[in-house]
Amino acid sequence: MPLPLILASQSPRRRELLATAGILFTVRAREVEEVRATGEAADAYVRRLAYAKAEAAWEDREEIVLGADTVVVLGQEVLEKPRDAADARAMLRLLAGREHTVITGICLRHPGGVQVDSTATRVHFAPLTDAEIDAYVASGEPMDKAGAYAIQGLASKFVERVEGCYFNVIGLPLSQVYRYLKTLE
Repeated sequence: MPLPLILASQSPRRRELLATAGILFTVRAREVEEVRATGEAADAYVRRLAYAKAEAAWEDREEIVLGADTVVVLGQEVLEKPRDAADARAMLRLLAGREHTVITGICLRHPGGVQVDSTATRVHFAPLTDAEIDAYVASGEPMDKAGAYAIQGLASKFVERVEGCYFNVIGLPLSQVYRYLKTLE
């Protein structure tokens, strides 16, 4: 029998993705400070946070804990969750008509040790008017999303192209997680 999988995240999107893929899990999330160190690369940052989340939730040697963290990167700028509506508007103005990268770090803490990895997906946004941005921010959808948008929601109409794992943009690179889980059976 495979070991129980614990999701170290409160994200409803990650829960939905795992459930849709038929991966059984329970949720046990603990607070972890999410502060990027000065000069820390986005990839290193999401890997560090995924590891910290998995470690914080790991209680029993006979379980597998999955931690994850996602950011949006535009050039050298790392976009996390917006602080408020004005921050969301500013992020969406930056993304409009441009290409950006979504990076999700994952960590599987298991009896044999730890596996930490990340996935990057390129997303191309259509140009957006201020009215489109204002209407989207008013919907409330961008407020708890890295980069201030949900590709699977109302912002889907802004996305011209995705290069790489679509599910990664939602918050969890499912095929990557599944490949690792298969090696732990």
